[in-house]
Amino acid sequence: MPSRPPSPFSGLVLLSLALAAPLAAGRLQAAPIPLMEPAGMELLVASGERADYGPLAEQFLTQANLAYCGVASAAMVLNSLAVPAPAVPGYGRYRFWTQENVFEVPAGSQVVNAEVVRRQGMTLAELAALLSSHGVKAEAIHGDRLSLEQFRALLRANLSQPGDRLLANYLRPTLGQAGGGHIAPLAAFHAPTDRVLILDVARYRYPSVWVPVADLWKAIRTLDSTSGRSRGLVTIRRLPGATPPPGTVPPPGPS
Repeated sequence: MPSRPPSPFSGLVLLSLALAAPLAAGRLQAAPIPLMEPAGMELLVASGERADYGPLAEQFLTQANLAYCGVASAAMVLNSLAVPAPAVPGYGRYRFWTQENVFEVPAGSQVVNAEVVRRQGMTLAELAALLSSHGVKAEAIHGDRLSLEQFRALLRANLSQPGDRLLANYLRPTLGQAGGGHIAPLAAFHAPTDRVLILDVARYRYPSVWVPVADLWKAIRTLDSTSGRSRGLVTIRRLPGATPPPGTVPPPGPS
């Protein structure tokens, strides 16, 4: 009798069991899984909610300095949603968001400036305000306002739709990493292992990783000493039919 070929999903089943067993036994905290390791790529391929991954990966940036995690994340999000951008010196008629021109906001906008961000980074509210100044709907959600079930539901809903994005402001040590507060885009959710993919913009320090949803939930509920409030999430959606700000539409001419 001919032998049956192995199922293409057998490796993923074994991976899910291996990841779940230590947690069920309560013996250790699950370690982050780097995206580019075989296990990380298996999770991505099998993820049912990964609509944001492709557009964000295409626009991936490394933060320009140690405090620009929010700035790099904001530029990635705006580019991935094709939000009209200002001119970039040296690129002629081409327009895209950079870690410099993201601070070019309409007159009267009350947003944090680049000098302050270079010194201390951004709070959750400052990040949402900066994004909102560029014609998108950005909402800050503090982590202490979300139950674990609400957080998981928000991840699943947002990451299954291509028209919105999700940024996380979290405390690295809660995920077993060195450092302090950080901001990065979330790109995919894998339900069988209950993990979410963080596209880490500090690529010189940490790779993009899959982390347990419960661990990230705890990390966004930590206190930000600058704002005096918990960290959290920013949801971003491009407004339908929004009029591009002046100077963001490329003029006619040769490329």
